[in-house]
Formats: sequence, C-alpha cells, structure tokens
Amino acid sequence: MKNLSFKPIYTALILAISLSSCTKDLAELNKNPNAYESVNANFLFTKAQLGAIGLNPNGNRFNNMQMLQQEATYSEVTAPGDKYFAEGWVRNNWAAYSGCLNQIQLVINETRKDPASINKLAAARIWKVYIVNQLTDLYGDIPYSEALNGLDGKYQPKYDLQSDIYKDMFKELEESAASFDASKPTFGSADLFYDGNTVKWKKFAFSMMLRLGMRLTKIDATIAKTWVEKAIAGGPILDDADLARAPYADGGLASNRNPFSDQFRVLDYVDGQNPLNIQGSKISKRFIDHLKGNSTTTKDPRLNVIAVLWVKQPTGGYVADTATALQKGMQNAQYNGYPADFETYSEPNPNTVMRYDAPVIVMGAAEVHFLLAEASIRGWYAGNAATSYNNGVTSAMKQWSLYGAGGAISTDKVTTYLKYNPFLTAGTFEQKLEQISTQRWVLGYLDQIENYSNWRRTGYPVLIPTNYPGNITGGKIPRRYIVPESEETLNRENFLAAKARQSGDNTLLSRVWWDKE
Repeated sequence: MKNLSFKPIYTALILAISLSSCTKDLAELNKNPNAYESVNANFLFTKAQLGAIGLNPNGNRFNNMQMLQQEATYSEVTAPGDKYFAEGWVRNNWAAYSGCLNQIQLVINETRKDPASINKLAAARIWKVYIVNQLTDLYGDIPYSEALNGLDGKYQPKYDLQSDIYKDMFKELEESAASFDASKPTFGSADLFYDGNTVKWKKFAFSMMLRLGMRLTKIDATIAKTWVEKAIAGGPILDDADLARAPYADGGLASNRNPFSDQFRVLDYVDGQNPLNIQGSKISKRFIDHLKGNSTTTKDPRLNVIAVLWVKQPTGGYVADTATALQKGMQNAQYNGYPADFETYSEPNPNTVMRYDAPVIVMGAAEVHFLLAEASIRGWYAGNAATSYNNGVTSAMKQWSLYGAGGAISTDKVTTYLKYNPFLTAGTFEQKLEQISTQRWVLGYLDQIENYSNWRRTGYPVLIPTNYPGNITGGKIPRRYIVPESEETLNRENFLAAKARQSGDNTLLSRVWWDKE
C-alpha cells in the first residue's frame, strides 16, 4: 500500500547528479508536492477528528444499518445490506489511510518533538486507536506497524495480525491515559470533543479500553477480563456531561453539516419532504416492531423520536407525524420494485435523526453503562448489573435531547419504560446478554460501525437473514468488509499473506480474528 503523502520522487535524477553541485536546485526538485512542508498539529487534529467520524456514511447506512435490520429498501442499487446483493461500499473505509489516519500520524510525529506537547500527543494517540480500531474490526488484519512510514521507504507495509494490533492499541491507551499533565498545553478549541480537557480525554481512553476489552470475549476471555478490569479501575465515562461528540451546523457549507444527516436527506429522503423517496428506503419492520413493543406500556419512547410517517394532507403536501399507532416498518428484502403501500411505512424523523446540526456521538455514558452491566454478569465487575443496565437505558434515552426539542424524552417516560421492561435479574446469562446487547443495538442506530462489531461479537439481537434471489452470501449476514482490490496490485505479497490467514479469501463471509465461530 502506497502512502501518497510520501511518494519518493526524482530518485533516479538525484543519483545521476553529482552531490557537490546544484545543491539548491536539487533541494527544490526533491520537494514532494503532495507532502506537508510544515505540520500545523492543531489544524490536522481537527481534520482527523472530523475525517474519522464522517468516513463512509454510505457504508454505515446502506451496509451496516440494513444488515442489522434497522433500515429496509425496495431498491437493488442501494441494498447491499438489505439483500446482500452487492459488495456496495465496503471498501471505502480504507480511505482512512490517505485521510484521517495519515493526518493523525502527522500530528503524533510533530507533537513527539516537543515534551511540552505531551497532552496533544496523548490525545492524538488515543484518537489514532479509535481510527485503527474501526479499521481492524471491519477488515481484520491490516497494515499497522509499518503503515504511514513512507519516509522510511516502506511502501508495501506488512499486514499485522489483528491480535497484535489489539495488543498495541491497549498499550497506546494505557500509556496515553497515564501521560496527561494538567500543567501542559492542550489542543484547546481545536479539539472538537473536549476543548482540550485532559480529565475527559482520560475517561475517553478508559472507555475505549473497556470497549476493546469486551470485544475479545469470544476469542480470549482471559485477556478480555484483564483489560476490562483495568479500564474500570482507570475510570471510564459515567456521566452524560463527559460524552464525546462532534458539533455540526445547519446552513452554509455542506461540510459543516452532520455527514449522516446530509447523506440521509440528499441521497434518499429528498430533504425530508417526500415519502416517495428516490432510493426506496424506509425504517425496517424489525426495528419498528421492537420499539413499539407489545403494548403502550412496553413501548420504547425512542420510537417517537426516531420515526415519522409522512401523512398526506387534504390541501396538498405531507406532514411528519410521530404518533405511535401510525408507525410501521418495511420488511427487509421483501421487494424488488415500488410497493403499493410504500407511503404507509415510517421514515427517519427530519427534526431529530436528520437534522443538519445534529451532533455525532462518538462515545458516551450509555455505552459504558451497558458494558459495565455485561462485565457484571461475567463476574468482572463488582457493581450491580441491573443498576448499570438502568443507567445505560436512561443515558441512551436522555442523549436524544441533543438532537433538538423533538428528541427530549421525559424522566417519567424513562421510568415507565424501565418499570415494564426491567432487567432480567433472575434470567440466564444468555438472556441477560441478549437484553443488554439489544439495548446496545438500539443505541447504535446512529453509530453503525460499533453496532456491527458488537452484533458480530454477541449475536444479539437475533436477526433472521434474508435470502433475496441472486444474493452473494448464500443468504447469510456478512461478517467482514472487503479490502480494496488495489491492494493486490500495490501490496500484493503482504495482501495475499493476510488473505491466506483469514479463511483464505477476501469476501463478506470471512471472519476477523475476534469473531470466533
């Protein structure tokens, strides 16, 4: 894999000319027009934050959201996750290497030069873990230890074992969290999440450690337990005030808008004003049925925040209605053409989910509390599982207030939901794990990379695969993203070695290391 920011140029010319002459001209010739001559660490840190959280919104939605049966479509063009009909956008996250991952590595290289920049270095190392974690969870073995080292002459980096990548990510999080120094400078306002607050960054690091530790439960419970316990002892995010989120703005440049809202509204839902949307998507039956529950008392109040039905008015036009009785989901992979009752299916709420100024939540207390609940039922955490579960549900519902007035869920509604949907204290381990994981599935509606990873790890909620005619997985839900074919040309030897290690193929059904069958 070539790092385009560090391509060697004019090498033959340099070798052919005497080093004792034309030094100035040679220096000018040897400048790489694609590389940074100086590094503005603050600017690149902001870019790396935005680049990582806005990476491949098409794949997030048309692949993951549909595979996890939270969205359905009648279309074949936009149905890689709905019908397993095409490989879709599963290669696009690889663009992190030339984008946000390259940017954060430049920040790390620059901040290492100055001991006073220790806080900037620590935050950058933690954010690199976030980026790498998403890549390796999607693709498995990836270039890591030798990646982004074009200046060292490594243009075909080896693919590291995912097990080794996880070891290094744990090390990076532990060392970075321990290195923060409140007396030293930070990124300040260039840090979109925390304005340079080192206490909050430390909590973010331990929250990531908790997430990564729990990821290994299927493959190595001993290592998982070690890092989960370290993360809990270190102090992850427990309060909503410490939630990591990126702000966006309505109006003006499209680049200032929430990338997922923009993708929803521009590519499919026609700016939220037309139920006859151009790409054929609706909220899925599986998701709507779960949120509606079995009665008004068991209904999840997030239903009325997430879903609307566009109701045609006698005077013309449509009005978005959030009434529970009107919400209906479309069956995944049921249609290959426009359904006669298409207008009767629910769509994402334009006043919450699809707001241009909606934040992107990167990590919050809700996920941490659910992870603590799972740690408790595994015997890795002394806290009460029911308490952590209740805290997780409460935070998950309350954080919707960040999506505008239409997202506010009252304390009474949260209390009622928990009353009629209590934690299964007397249930089996699997019943408890299913309950916790299903809550994480709902929480992950707008964080589909993490949602996909957690579903592959736990298997919950149980999803019935679709078997659309002509699908390319044999009617099985995909387990992995596909590495771009360009790697077989640009980095052939290392690509083929990694391919051989991972089931011998590079398909949607091969599994990453921690996704043990």
